[in-house]
Amino acid sequence: MTKHNGFGVMLARLLDHRESSVQEPADRAGLTAHELRAVLAGEAPCEELLQRIAPAVGHHAVDLFILAGLAVPDDLAPLDAAAQQWAQDIVMDAVHLPPAARGELLRHIRALPQEERPSVFAPKLLAPLAVPGGRVIRMLQYRNLSWAGIAKTLAIVTPTYLAASTYGVIGSGRKELTPRLVTDFAALLGIDARELAALTDVRLHDVPPPPAPEAVDAAALLWESRRLSAAQARQVSELARSMRKGSPNGYVINLPGTGAPS
Repeated sequence: MTKHNGFGVMLARLLDHRESSVQEPADRAGLTAHELRAVLAGEAPCEELLQRIAPAVGHHAVDLFILAGLAVPDDLAPLDAAAQQWAQDIVMDAVHLPPAARGELLRHIRALPQEERPSVFAPKLLAPLAVPGGRVIRMLQYRNLSWAGIAKTLAIVTPTYLAASTYGVIGSGRKELTPRLVTDFAALLGIDARELAALTDVRLHDVPPPPAPEAVDAAALLWESRRLSAAQARQVSELARSMRKGSPNGYVINLPGTGAPS
């Protein structure tokens, strides 16, 4: 089981992968190189630094909080945990639509009014942060996916087809992350697979192909759906289902046909 070895180590691996100096992201974040080097040397990052460095390195702040082993602030969490049951359905129906219709659905989600947060976001069976698998599973939980939601959406947009309970095992660290898992998790998270591999210290044997368009759109839909209330998410889910018109109600496994799991 791989232990959590600090945010600075993960950030250093990310910069190494990009062949980036410390000065470049520091400048973009409005930090001094000294401040960023302190984090790379093992100093725990504060919330403000994570918020500022996130856009500078092109990652969502919520993911950096999880990678740093910190509690995610309420304003970065999904709006409504009760929307979870609809989040997976939105994606599962949307990816069976033509690209133009997927874009239309995404624009519809973004145009919906922002509602007030009903309660603190508290997912059930929250994955621990001590192991890479736990951090990745928690990232997906903060996309408002349960273990079952992870299983269903991954099965449709990637070659990974596992039981829902297996994602709990991955999250606990009792099942190691494999190159295949990292590549497919990255697609659903909307993260470059090579960068997720660097952040989780998993070696990819080959350069993975770009994710299929369905997976790219699934990641975008998941991210944007985080701002929806349960009522809004249900409405969007019903709209996505209605947009399928006369197509079969079932779902195609590994829709993009990107190969068999290994």
